[in-house]
Amino acid sequence: MMQFLGMLAAIGLTAACWGVYGPVLHHGREEMHSPLRPFVCVGIAYFVIAVVVPLLLLARGEKGAWTTKGVIWSLLAGTAGACGALGVILALHFGGKPIYVMPLVFGGAPVINTLLTAAMNRAFDQLKAPFLAGLLLVITGAVTVLVFKPQTPPAPAPAAAASAEAGGATAAPKRSVEQTAERLVAILLSVALAMVSWGSYGPVLHRGQAGMQGSRLRPLICIGVSYFLIAVLVPLALLVPLGDTGQWNVGGVSWSLAAGALGALGALGTILAFTLGGKPFTVMPIVFGCAPVINTLTTLALNEKPSSMSPFFLAGMLIVAVGAATVLAFGPRGHAPAKPA
Repeated sequence: MMQFLGMLAAIGLTAACWGVYGPVLHHGREEMHSPLRPFVCVGIAYFVIAVVVPLLLLARGEKGAWTTKGVIWSLLAGTAGACGALGVILALHFGGKPIYVMPLVFGGAPVINTLLTAAMNRAFDQLKAPFLAGLLLVITGAVTVLVFKPQTPPAPAPAAAASAEAGGATAAPKRSVEQTAERLVAILLSVALAMVSWGSYGPVLHRGQAGMQGSRLRPLICIGVSYFLIAVLVPLALLVPLGDTGQWNVGGVSWSLAAGALGALGALGTILAFTLGGKPFTVMPIVFGCAPVINTLTTLALNEKPSSMSPFFLAGMLIVAVGAATVLAFGPRGHAPAKPA
């Protein structure tokens, strides 16, 4: 019983951290006006919490062992986590808002998680009708969230107005429509990157931890190393070539470091949940079902108030949660081990 309660607490830790992650990261990006600089801060926070601290604790000893298989799978999990964070940052950079970007990500991620877990465990024959209905609910809820997302009053664009006066009244509206369409496509592609990456995170990390004989600290170290390579070294090298016009400031760095700390603690919560007997089929849908609710409450608490919130948007959030719960209840559990002859 205590182990089950511990697993629920670990799942709650991950859901809370990842639910708050999006709004906090959004504030960091807004302060620094850059998609790359907050990513660097996230990687630094991951390195401190997921590499430096575990290495110090590992010196005192822990069960498990370093294995090639475990290291590779854990590094892949860290890569998936970092690419998911990059997808969120890009979605926010292209104009997406946390109040609908994060629910979309957390609505689609359990679908990817379940399908990948079923593929890795060869359990597609166990995908029954209630489970498929749950997947459909998740997708329907995610689309509803996108279509009926809260609207904010558009800010006037002086540059667009000036060009309209110089070039005529018909050129600006066409260019504005094209820019809006391009921005929407960029947001959707970024959300898809985060959705696929974070959906793959759970089953890949579970393989890595199993490969290291149940170790908790070793997979976390590998995740931190991946984040350092992808979220620190690569963005720093791209700041000048991409002409990043943002700036480092105390507010942006603080918010972004806090987001990275939340992400790393969420990764630790996932590892603890697996250690206490949780499986990707059960752990990740619960996380992805609860995180959007926490995300919305956090966004509103941080005073990001939309001009209107449609009841259809709230219904979409509810549909996502119901779909995630259905996936959890009817998801395949894998084949039972064969009885010895």
